[in-house]
Amino acid sequence: MSRRSKQAAPLPGAARPAVTVCRGCCCGPAAKVPRLDHEAQLADLRTSLAGVAMVRRVDCLDACERANVIVIQPSAEGRRAGGRPIWLGQVNDPGAVAEISAWVTNGGPGLADPPDILGLYTFSPSRRVRHELDD
Repeated sequence: MSRRSKQAAPLPGAARPAVTVCRGCCCGPAAKVPRLDHEAQLADLRTSLAGVAMVRRVDCLDACERANVIVIQPSAEGRRAGGRPIWLGQVNDPGAVAEISAWVTNGGPGLADPPDILGLYTFSPSRRVRHELDD
């Protein structure tokens, strides 16, 4: 039997935002982006978004030319409000994690306007790549 309180557990059906972090062939190794601690970036996202969003690591999002790639998917409420996944590329500045975390904590896509600085990272992947993430 779990000792977790019912308040600490997510409510049934309460879908949180999801933050998908690419850590495949191009987005994870220091050879491509040597000045960034890739594992620290992922750890910072997981720590700052604990209980707020699901942070998951994937092998490849097939947008290698834009390493490091992070996708912010809206919560169920955010999607109902019109939010759609936001693709961020070249997220190689340690300060970007703080901006992403603050935005997702405030609601993320559909519920809060992204910080202006994230406009520098936003891109639209091909339909095929978008479709693969939705599966």
